[in-house]
Amino acid sequence: MAWKRKYRCKACGYEAEVYEGRGLFRQQITPMLCPDCHIVQNIVVGGIIADVAPSYRSEASRLCLQCGSDHIRIWDMKTCPRCQGEMEDTGEKEFWT
Repeated sequence: MAWKRKYRCKACGYEAEVYEGRGLFRQQITPMLCPDCHIVQNIVVGGIIADVAPSYRSEASRLCLQCGSDHIRIWDMKTCPRCQGEMEDTGEKEFWT
């Protein structure tokens, strides 16, 4: 079982959705920061798909889904990717499978 949470930047209003827990197929969703296109995106890691596609076993060597950059890294869930302001949990929580 997993939950989707929303984060919002106090300074510029940028929003990002983050997943917690594991999905239906045992996958984990990791929020990744792309410093090139200034977004947070969710990368599928592990689960059944990793049994078939080894590149899904970790966050290593993954590319940005928007711009193709190889500079993505795990997001700290605190720093806004757009303005470097402070991100906060909005308290909005939604069930996700």
